[in-house]
Amino acid sequence: MTLRYLFVDFNSYFASVEQQDDIALRGHPVGVVPVLAETTCCIAASIEAKRFGVKTGTLVRDARRLCPGITIVPARPHRYVEYHHRLIAAIERCIPISKVGSIDEVACRLIGRERQRQRAERIATEIKTAVSETGDWLRCSIGIAPNAFLAKTASDMQKPDGLVVLEQADLPQALFSLDLSDLCGIGPAMLARLHAAGIDSIARLCSAPRHRLRRIWGGIEGERFHARLHGEDIPDTPTQRSSVGHSHVLPPHLRNRAGADAVLKKLLLKAAMRLRSYGMLAGMLHVKVRCLGAASWQARVEFDHGDDSRALLHRLNALIADRPDPAPPLSVSVVLGRLLAREQSSGNLFDSADEARARALNTTLDRINGKYGLNKIYFAGAQDALDSAPMRIPFSHIPDLASEEEADRNELWLQRIRQTRALVEAEHRRRDGQAQRSRSNSNRSTGSRPATDPSQSERPPESHRPTGRQ
Repeated sequence: MTLRYLFVDFNSYFASVEQQDDIALRGHPVGVVPVLAETTCCIAASIEAKRFGVKTGTLVRDARRLCPGITIVPARPHRYVEYHHRLIAAIERCIPISKVGSIDEVACRLIGRERQRQRAERIATEIKTAVSETGDWLRCSIGIAPNAFLAKTASDMQKPDGLVVLEQADLPQALFSLDLSDLCGIGPAMLARLHAAGIDSIARLCSAPRHRLRRIWGGIEGERFHARLHGEDIPDTPTQRSSVGHSHVLPPHLRNRAGADAVLKKLLLKAAMRLRSYGMLAGMLHVKVRCLGAASWQARVEFDHGDDSRALLHRLNALIADRPDPAPPLSVSVVLGRLLAREQSSGNLFDSADEARARALNTTLDRINGKYGLNKIYFAGAQDALDSAPMRIPFSHIPDLASEEEADRNELWLQRIRQTRALVEAEHRRRDGQAQRSRSNSNRSTGSRPATDPSQSERPPESHRPTGRQ
């Protein structure tokens, strides 16, 4: 009995929820976006849209080109969270959940007779029934394997509505049909490392010895990856929060200096509130503004650890005061780093009355906003951005335990947003690189024209001289 984990992946989750709620969308290609703008990307695509090549991270304008009939809808995080908890409850009636990986993924550990293949497959069938009873347009793919990593891999091997079982005897041959990038943990950077090491297929990856993967990964994580790939049940390493941040793709009417600054302030205030809810202090502020057709601008500042919203706003104002405007801003982000648990801070030996009043003010603001809704009270600097950069998963208006649950939901949504942001930035970097290469090739073509004057062939005119990049 080598089966230890059952992994559930809700198919095209955000788009499926939209189709569940709106019958008119069912059976038609749908793309879900964080903001209605042609320059943003799809954070989810329906099963019908995926057949045309639309996927998570596809720019809206590309989605319309690939699938002219696609319907673009704005994300409704509160509905995804509501269905998430309904689905969690439905699965729990079939088998206990050991880990919620994200808003659309859960892992269940099999014990005792549940590890028998027939019994595990019966549980998977019960889960599929429970999911469809929660929403008749909702489907899931399930993977069953010796560890959570392989179970997740198996859940991706047959979509939609698939069920794949990988037993120890099936390994590693059952994985050979996959691409390296299909494995969780192998992104573009790691893929480049593997190719540089001569590993260009799953078969070669599986045959590589443990010590070689350690060298490629640059540490013990390579050995852990090797173990998981071969079916060993390796526990996850404990993680520690290192930063708190938010980002937002600006809507067209805020793609100017004033709009970007207002959104930055709102994002910082949200991050500060989360920081205080975690009982942590920050010692670094990082700000980034990504522009259309121009290089990104970013700046950071370090300071004594704290969590006061007003003090953080003063530091933000100082950073953005000298920000250049080479092109209209496209997206903005703020990150609070160098985190320290509040109980680990010795505090300020010269704590002033102003700092005591600041703590009291922050506590009052957090309580009011937590009870009556975010931005019920806010700093004036965020006024122009009140309708933008909404809290992706709003805090509950019900106090106590319900409020704590909403904070957890927010983390799941933020995780998906971070993943999508990375895809969007990678796509924009790729396009910027193509544009630069095109300009460079054009310059080379101009500079290589033969000169009619022999003297000019020895010393080309200024406009035809090779640049440093050539």
